[in-house]
Amino acid sequence: MARDIVRRDFLKRAGAAGAVGVVGLSGCIGSPDDGETETQGETETDAGSGTDGGTGTDSGNGGGSGGGSPDGLVVIGYPESGIQLFRDYYSQSEGSEAILIPDGLRDGALPAQVGNDMNNVTGTAPAAGGPNQDAFVSLFEEEYGSAPGVFTSQSFDSAAIGILANAAAGENGGPAIKEQMRRIANPEGMEVGPDNFVEGVEAAANGEDVNYQGASSSTNFDQNGDPASAAYAIWEFDGVDSQSTSTLETQSFEGQNPNGAGPAADSGPGGSDREISLGILLPETGDLASTGQPMIQAAQIPGMLVNDANPAGLSVNQQIEDTQTSPSAGVSAAQSLASAGVPFVCGTASSGVNVPVSQQVFIPNEMIGCSPSSTALSVSNLEDNDFIFRTAPSDRLQGRVMAQVMSERLNASTVSTLYVNNDYGQQLSERFTSVFENSFDGEVLTQVAFNIGESSYSSVIESALSGSSN
Repeated sequence: MARDIVRRDFLKRAGAAGAVGVVGLSGCIGSPDDGETETQGETETDAGSGTDGGTGTDSGNGGGSGGGSPDGLVVIGYPESGIQLFRDYYSQSEGSEAILIPDGLRDGALPAQVGNDMNNVTGTAPAAGGPNQDAFVSLFEEEYGSAPGVFTSQSFDSAAIGILANAAAGENGGPAIKEQMRRIANPEGMEVGPDNFVEGVEAAANGEDVNYQGASSSTNFDQNGDPASAAYAIWEFDGVDSQSTSTLETQSFEGQNPNGAGPAADSGPGGSDREISLGILLPETGDLASTGQPMIQAAQIPGMLVNDANPAGLSVNQQIEDTQTSPSAGVSAAQSLASAGVPFVCGTASSGVNVPVSQQVFIPNEMIGCSPSSTALSVSNLEDNDFIFRTAPSDRLQGRVMAQVMSERLNASTVSTLYVNNDYGQQLSERFTSVFENSFDGEVLTQVAFNIGESSYSSVIESALSGSSN
């Protein structure tokens, strides 16, 4: 049934009282299906715009039992389509449903563009919760004179790990560098972060063990090359008169093996007096340009630090290419990096670009791709011979977080999902549905797909609000 509660006031009261809140997101502890656990995080305030872009294909509707009006809606998409979609929603609904959205729709300008405060909308997003987040923020602000944005800490970590692994490998070769990825990121060894990054590069070049502790997380890679732990923010829009969002709470989550797992070399040959090659493949233009540009800035900082100090006679040659937020342009840009002999790439940003770039360029050319923001489950399932890594967590975890928030924070028991018709949207919708129904005894009435760039979303919204897949 529809609820006539004002969501923003409810959330603020809940956060202040601690009675509802995230309730520790306790359902993640000892979960039988994936072993995910969690630890309590800190509350913080943030502003920014999330990303996991891609290109829609043919529209279609997912399964569902159908019938009845849902308590809540899950909307998975991007701002360019979200503007029209939410305009159509508020023209058809009084906004009484609890709406939950992921990072792809985290754009503080959205309420002004929609023409509604969007008080009934809550969001989740990967957050910066690493042990060296403060040190990274200081570096970014000193270099650029502005605060870092969404996924900038993950971008810094990706580039930093690539440089450290290259220094440990002693060569610009993808197969050699991939063997060092977990060795320099996972325990044990000298702890390295933004503050002592140059010293860490010198230690890696000297064959010493290092343990990179990141800004976004501890950056311990699991067997899939995904982060073994991650932080998530629960956030809300600040209204039509603002261009920002506010984080209500940040929670940290750990997988079954928080120290990471997977193949790694026992030692590194290292080497001095050489040039390290680093590729940065992120969106300077296209739909995700506003998010991609600060990510590019962050990814350049580790190389700048090395070039300023030249530890062990090392320097970094950084080659930047623009994906244009387009799969075809991304593949072309990645091929340019391959032709230049680049062995490690910080990128790409969106799953809709990352999957074809990985399949067509990175994997066949034995290049390491380490995405700071591609979150689709399909990335974990690539037959990649261990060449594909991420500093952003998989949507396997975000789907669980969203299910927990919808059930325990927003008190919804029946839900419909509206998702952008690509891997990111479909897989996150399915993951949410599975966890919401199997772990929280909820019911997903229908899953409805929509395409990017439609002039009207009235019909798919009607289907979602009626709980029908028609």
